Amino acid sequence: MTDRSWRDRVIAECLAKPGAVEDYPFGDEVAVFKVAGRMFALVPLGASPPSVSLKCDPDLAEELRARHAAVTPGYHLNKRHWNTVVLDGSVPGEEVGELVDHSYDLVVAKLTRAQRSGL
Repeated sequence: MTDRSWRDRVIAECLAKPGAVEDYPFGDEVAVFKVAGRMFALVPLGASPPSVSLKCDPDLAEELRARHAAVTPGYHLNKRHWNTVVLDGSVPGEEVGELVDHSYDLVVAKLTRAQRSGL
């Protein structure tokens, strides 16, 4: 898969989530995906190879880092709760999609009942 294909796939998966919006609070270089104003994914747009930073359960984050060289502590983020995944093909696309789901679900679980019902 090309760099652009990987990036486009992750962006599409993020935007497919209920209530997800794309924002650029850090400038035009990084697409930030939020639900109810809370970040669940960051995609640097010019990076090669492409990557995505995702919120993650701390225990799972450690497990993923041990299993995949392409998974590292979140770049410029809380290293305990965020991973950066380099989209070089070493982490299968299906697993990347599951990690996007996991990140989104973690954020949604912390929303108020009213915020969740509005999604």
